[in-house]
Amino acid sequence: MKYGLIGEKLSHSFSKEIHEALADYTYEIRELAPEEVAPFLEAREFEGINVTIPYKEKVIPYLDHISDAAKKIGAVNTIKNVDGKLYGDNTDFYGMREMIIGANIDVEGKKALILGTGGTSKTAKAVLADLGAREIITVSRKESGETVTYENAYELHRDAEIILNTTPVGMYPNTDAVPIDIKNFPDLCGVIDAVYNPLRTRLVLDAEAEGIPAVGGLMMLILQAARASEIFLGQETDEKKVVTTIRNIFESKENIVLVGMPGCGKTTLGKILSDMTGRTLADTDEVITEMTGRHPAEIIKKDGEREFRRIETEAVKEVSKMSGVIVATGGGVVTRKENIPFLRQNGRIVYLHCIPSDLAVTPDRPLSASRSVINAMYEVRHPLYLEAADASVEISHKTSPELSAMGVLNTFSELI
Repeated sequence: MKYGLIGEKLSHSFSKEIHEALADYTYEIRELAPEEVAPFLEAREFEGINVTIPYKEKVIPYLDHISDAAKKIGAVNTIKNVDGKLYGDNTDFYGMREMIIGANIDVEGKKALILGTGGTSKTAKAVLADLGAREIITVSRKESGETVTYENAYELHRDAEIILNTTPVGMYPNTDAVPIDIKNFPDLCGVIDAVYNPLRTRLVLDAEAEGIPAVGGLMMLILQAARASEIFLGQETDEKKVVTTIRNIFESKENIVLVGMPGCGKTTLGKILSDMTGRTLADTDEVITEMTGRHPAEIIKKDGEREFRRIETEAVKEVSKMSGVIVATGGGVVTRKENIPFLRQNGRIVYLHCIPSDLAVTPDRPLSASRSVINAMYEVRHPLYLEAADASVEISHKTSPELSAMGVLNTFSELI
């Protein structure tokens, strides 16, 4: 390959589309087993590559020159081939530093915990020091002269004010995992996660739920890619193109999640939005049918609503791992609070608000088979929809579905 990325597990990577949006070259993704790294570098059949987990340190012995910054950090994520000589650099430093500043997380004078000990951890330590952190503690599963265990972090470092995760915990496909329980750190005023898929890890969502400023790693990925592209091509990347790429990548990766009362048109609008945007429609009711071989109404009638809600949560988990899709949810998805963080991981939630008189009575739906039931359900669920949603769109029988879909798209765009 001419330009690309090497690493061990890269099915989750967004790097190809980011680089190809930033510059006029083809960017390849190549997974390498540990024993394949040395032969690949020794062959030197590339012009420029990025390096990710777990090879940011392993590549160093094969390089002819290393930048002072990369040498100081002890990790390389960008390599350029110049007349057969390999030059290593670290653009993660720039990306992470600018991401933290852009998220308005003030590190100066703060005590910080870094989770993990790999190449990104070393970059994080250099960035936090550069931003003026008062004390930096590295947390690992095993204690050493340079690290403390998670148990020790809970017991001895409860006064930590910044947490920066550099481990892959919480990364796709294991998006339900969280590396540390932030409720044990009452002084926290900033959480940073280098993981970028999902867009908002459970760690980031936990912080946001506590009102703590938090940021995920996609901004870092884009900014470091822009700097790497400059190194590859030997020219500055147009700033406007970087800004446009940031917006387009974020918008393309966010799911449009539709919530609302039964019969408000989530599936209908989802199909129209899918046609308008080319995004896949993921309907949780259809996912449930695929999982169980039964329609939701059948499950509710035979096994009860409680069992259905349990199954629905499993469907929500799976759908929420997708990115850049339209998600049409069941009307009762908001009745289980655990569903909302899953939907938020890769999505912006739009409430399709429809007054009860505009909702059709549907006898084939056990939970909305009469007008009185719908009215009572609306009174209970309307506040839940408002609490869960990032924005609302008014839906009426007087407005065409196509016009309502345009309203959803415009609202979604404003959220990015």
